[in-house]
Amino acid sequence: MATFTYIAIDEQGKKKTGAVEGDTARSVRQSLREKGWFPLDVEISQAKQKHSLFSSPSLSVTELSLVTRQLSTLVSSGMPLEECLIAVAEQTDTQRIRNMIMAVRSKVLEGYSLAAALAEYPRSFSTLYCATVEAGEQAGHLDAVLEKLAVYVEEQNALRRSIILASVYPVILVVIALSVVIYLLQSVVPNILDVFVSSNRELPKPTQILLQVTDFLNANGFLLVLSMVGIIFFGFWWNKKPNRRYKKDQLLLKLPLAGRFIRGFNTARFASTLATLGSSGVPLVDAMKIASQVIVNLPIKGAIEDATRQVSEGGTLADALKSTGYFPPIMIHMVASGENSGELEPMLERTAKTQESALKDLIQVMVALLEPLMLVIMGIIVLIIVMAVVLPITQINTTVG
Repeated sequence: MATFTYIAIDEQGKKKTGAVEGDTARSVRQSLREKGWFPLDVEISQAKQKHSLFSSPSLSVTELSLVTRQLSTLVSSGMPLEECLIAVAEQTDTQRIRNMIMAVRSKVLEGYSLAAALAEYPRSFSTLYCATVEAGEQAGHLDAVLEKLAVYVEEQNALRRSIILASVYPVILVVIALSVVIYLLQSVVPNILDVFVSSNRELPKPTQILLQVTDFLNANGFLLVLSMVGIIFFGFWWNKKPNRRYKKDQLLLKLPLAGRFIRGFNTARFASTLATLGSSGVPLVDAMKIASQVIVNLPIKGAIEDATRQVSEGGTLADALKSTGYFPPIMIHMVASGENSGELEPMLERTAKTQESALKDLIQVMVALLEPLMLVIMGIIVLIIVMAVVLPITQINTTVG
């Protein structure tokens, strides 16, 4: 049987869309007519197509978290997998997700494993996700593995949201500050200073500088906007070449607070991913190869790939991670303790939570430092503008007096 998507008119004249299984499009049309519906269009689902990384449908992190949690709950209840997939598809209100889940179910009914069916959608289900599901299927503990995956996806989503929320206020503050300054320089200040310029008096130095800045912005504002857009496109172009991106990532690691944040974010994600894969039954070397894919910083990723080779040659995980120079000492000691006691996965989970907690604290510190810094910078700019306006008035009052 195959999965078909349909568009039909029900008995009340309302338009209905969905996905059902059938042998042929004709049989699906007949089943719709038996329900009293009039079929407008019936097409075979895209499940029959092999999706590439760019052509496959995608799930957002929030959607993936919700689907994984629902599937985990249903599988742990003892329902057959195909019924679980139907329940998840019916639960969602999004047609795109419903079609994808029904397509996955169609593959499962054809004899594919759940991991192989999910791998048809690489933009929605990553290599890490599929490898974890495959390990759970092979070990016969798919419900437990899906539970771990659900927790992992939710924790990663929570970490991502905390970073985004922490950056919202500083970004808004910067945008408002720049907007106020540009408005003052282009609208308010020129009108005020024109009065003093027309008096043919020699203006104070701050006022002259402010006039020059205002004239420059008025004459070259469009070029400045184009330059900013060009810099953004240049950044994208620069990142296309791995060797150039490697140099950029290496430079970012040397920055005081930003470098510490990047190291903490990447090592926390690696530890959490490795713990999830290891506890799901994935061999350590394979787990390290898969977990390295979540690393976005190229120098750290390369160091972890070297560490993976060391472990594959018989080295310990603690020594391999220590050789990278990016993992904190407390994490190295906890990993070594886990290896010696035979409880590596629980120790990795514990150290991942410790790393994520430290990362959240660092984010709060960075935001706490950025807010007063932006206020000070804004205050200095406003003070300079006020001085440039007030000094000519004081000069005129002194002359008149």
